[in-house]
Amino acid sequence: MTITRKALAGFAGLAICAVALAACSNSPTDTPAADDGGVSIDEAHSVGAMEDFGVGVTFRATEPVDFSIMYRDHPNYPVKDDWSIFQHFADDQNVTFSRTDIPMADFDQKKALLIGSGEATDIISSTYAGSETQFVSGGALLPVSDYFDYLPNFMQKIEEWGLEDDLDNRRQADGKIYHLPGLREAPDVQYSVVIREDLWEKAGITEDPATWDEYLEQLEKVKQANPEIDYAMSDRWTDSQPLGSLLSVMAPNYGTAAGWGYSNTWYDSKAEKYVFTGTTDEYKDVVTYAADLVAAGVLDPEITQSDDQAVQKFVSGRSAAISGNTQALAEYRAKLADAGRGDVPIRLISVPGGPAGSNMASGRFTSGLLIGSEAADKPYFKALLQFIDWLYYSDEGLEFAQWGVEGETFTREADGTRKLNDDIAWSSINAGAPKLLNADFGYSNGVFLLANGSSRDLVLSMMTDEIAQWTEEQLDAKEQLPTAPAPLLDEIELEQTSLLQTQLTDAVQSATASFITGQRSIEDDWDTYVSEMESLGASQLIDTVNTALERGRNTSAE
Repeated sequence: MTITRKALAGFAGLAICAVALAACSNSPTDTPAADDGGVSIDEAHSVGAMEDFGVGVTFRATEPVDFSIMYRDHPNYPVKDDWSIFQHFADDQNVTFSRTDIPMADFDQKKALLIGSGEATDIISSTYAGSETQFVSGGALLPVSDYFDYLPNFMQKIEEWGLEDDLDNRRQADGKIYHLPGLREAPDVQYSVVIREDLWEKAGITEDPATWDEYLEQLEKVKQANPEIDYAMSDRWTDSQPLGSLLSVMAPNYGTAAGWGYSNTWYDSKAEKYVFTGTTDEYKDVVTYAADLVAAGVLDPEITQSDDQAVQKFVSGRSAAISGNTQALAEYRAKLADAGRGDVPIRLISVPGGPAGSNMASGRFTSGLLIGSEAADKPYFKALLQFIDWLYYSDEGLEFAQWGVEGETFTREADGTRKLNDDIAWSSINAGAPKLLNADFGYSNGVFLLANGSSRDLVLSMMTDEIAQWTEEQLDAKEQLPTAPAPLLDEIELEQTSLLQTQLTDAVQSATASFITGQRSIEDDWDTYVSEMESLGASQLIDTVNTALERGRNTSAE
């Protein structure tokens, strides 16, 4: 079986598009037409709205407006009333907020309680698609697709960046969309493997591995040339899911999903249907490769160790490689410096290719926001939509939310390059500066900035030259896998499959760990494992998903 398309990221991803009933809206608007954007907003609900708002127009409410917002309060940058971002919203956009501040650790739970109890705010921030599923049928959320005509910047980027298929995959069974996602011009690529360059060079290796098989060969050479290390690689981010990062980075190049990106459902484009991911030949190949790393003695079999343990092994020189991303690279360097080893050279390697090619996972949507349905009853409803469209989707709003204000937090060079003020730090930029762009000013804040800036230019602009170069190399060298079609499960189907999803995912992950560490033999026990997945409902899950997929196709053809 050849599988060439990426599944939705987890069965929770299927729920993105899977709700049976349409939301009910009592908003005083005209009757919606069949197509998106068919609802007109009358004058009574246009207080503060601009008559000439559109792409390239700075939003400023024509009179002061105050929007309610469910605010996710991040512990790394606790919200402050006197932040610059709030001052500029008030002074430049004529917008203030009535905030419901919720600590990040409690955000998802309390957000659900507030929405479920009828206390949804105008803006519900920092929300992943799929979490709205349980509320749509009760009418608590606004069907934003009815108002796409009022989101010109959003629609422009959807069209210019070729995201129409991704957007259609966010539709519910009623044909409407309730979640406004963050948009990316280019795929998000952050994760790979960080290596000790000095230990690699000691093994005579000067080039990155072209494939994962070559990576195994390099690990063996590194271990042989550096007998003082315990393992060539000892991995982190494993306590919640064994090898979650490493497997997820490998999987697209094996034609499957694994690790953090694991989904029980994988779309087979040749068969034009979904299959159960965890028992495919491609998934078996990923597990076999990881098991080979352990069997060869180059990967630490402690694949459930804490982050502290793994990082300490890397910093102390007991391992030569560890999973990492563009942020972790700075973390590792700081810890090496603290240990008096600041001269140790480390870097991210280019992500190796595999049997399925050199790929990146599909999907350029990120966490976004919801709008409470009662916002449509507010006199400032139209102004609210214009503000959201400007802040989250216009070039000007995105730059403001990320960089702040020119002359206050950054300057612009003659060639257009943005430069953060010397006394302000962000990630690896101006490390050690006395002020932080997010904690002291409120910018680069996940509540007001989606997808790290959205455009390729803005995303790269906040990176060091080293990281920007690495990122561009990955984007230029790799192909993004296409988005799989979304099966529109109805409410009953979702209830029937929710338990199956949980028990199957848990069983796959448990078996995967056992196969990798050698507690179970892939050669002798794989067929037994497949039978175990069947007994837990793998076929039942896939049959339900494919039934919904075919039903949606038939509806579209009518």
